[in-house]
Amino acid sequence: MARKLDRRTLLRGLLGGVAVGVALPALEVFLNDNGTAYASGEGFPKRFGWWFYGNGSHSNKWNPALEGANYELSEELSPLADVKSDITVVSGLKVYQPNEVPHGTGPAALLTGRRLGVAGGDFSNSTFATATLDQMLADAFRGQTRFPSLEIAVERTDASLSYTGPGQVNPPEWSPAALFDRLFGVGFRAPGDDPVIDPRLALRRSVLDAVSEDANALKKRVSRFDQQRLDQHFTAVRDLEKQIARLEEDPPNYAACSKPMSPLDEYPDVEGRPQMSAISRVMSDMLAMSLACDQTRVFSYLFSKPVGNVLYPGAPLGHHQLTHDEPGDQPQVTKIIQQIIAEYAYTLQALRAIPEGDETLLDHCLVMGFSDCSFGKSHAVDEYPVVLAGGASGRLKKGIHYRAPGANISKLGFTILGMMDAGVGEFGGDEGIVSEGLDGLEAV
Repeated sequence: MARKLDRRTLLRGLLGGVAVGVALPALEVFLNDNGTAYASGEGFPKRFGWWFYGNGSHSNKWNPALEGANYELSEELSPLADVKSDITVVSGLKVYQPNEVPHGTGPAALLTGRRLGVAGGDFSNSTFATATLDQMLADAFRGQTRFPSLEIAVERTDASLSYTGPGQVNPPEWSPAALFDRLFGVGFRAPGDDPVIDPRLALRRSVLDAVSEDANALKKRVSRFDQQRLDQHFTAVRDLEKQIARLEEDPPNYAACSKPMSPLDEYPDVEGRPQMSAISRVMSDMLAMSLACDQTRVFSYLFSKPVGNVLYPGAPLGHHQLTHDEPGDQPQVTKIIQQIIAEYAYTLQALRAIPEGDETLLDHCLVMGFSDCSFGKSHAVDEYPVVLAGGASGRLKKGIHYRAPGANISKLGFTILGMMDAGVGEFGGDEGIVSEGLDGLEAV
């Protein structure tokens, strides 16, 4: 009788008397008639991530003139020409929370739907009040991948816009070499590889197994408050156990999954200017491969931090300083924004370059590009700059300019959660609370 073929099928044989197996790529026989999912009904996973840069835009040079599918890219969005059919420009969104902290109020409103948890006068002294969109989705996907989420930065910074809860920040990894070691060092498995578990993790699991019975007995002897604290601790323990179990499982047999080339150990500044483009591109390549290998399904990408003062090629001053000091319509700031958006385009191209069935990795992603304000000079938070990308596995209406004048920015977060099959009854709080999304943004 013929053996049933599915995506876990291996070519089997003997080598030196030892059984060996070689994984197969995503062959047509494994896929449905549309090439969008495995014939078993298991589709390619959806992924979500946000891509951020600091210091805003110029609405008159960012927003396209026309709405719908026949729009033309604006001056500041012109570097997205190659991926125009894969993006959705969203304009008109407004932050309704009081703008207490320049460069902080906007990201908090977009990512949590709420005011800042701690408004410390400036961004560096402020924190978010609750989990951010990326972490809400990471929690929804928990246990399905090796890493619940990845936090990446290009600018060398510990600043972050990713929070698991009130004041619980997730610092980003800004070293390409360190990110490579984490993703593709000990513990990484390409399809067909044998598992290699970090001995430190294995030892921790052995210890946890040994004390589990005693820990359960302890819960019966402590107060209700301590029981809650123990439950929180044991939840983290169970997450670790799931992580180790995931490492021991066969990785998804995605054809494009492979180990990329390692980056340079260091990317030193050149004449006082950081190599933002070089760092961003190697980070984007590693991110794309980590998603292709299903190591994670959620990411946050901090190209530059809020209030970042990076000195870009050709610029006479740092970015933040220039947004306040350059007069007129700020052509130098526009050139910086174009350099940044070119790197956003590269990230999207890296995702699009990876095939998944008859589609691409980007088709199965929903990426949200945004900044911390609209006009950086005044720290305005109306006409908020957002560019969505990817297809969200058919859920996002792409290739259009979607305009929603004065719409509460929380509606975007509500809509994204729904597209990612993690819908909620309401999103946000206070001035930002919403119970409906943006009409017409989702594909019919």
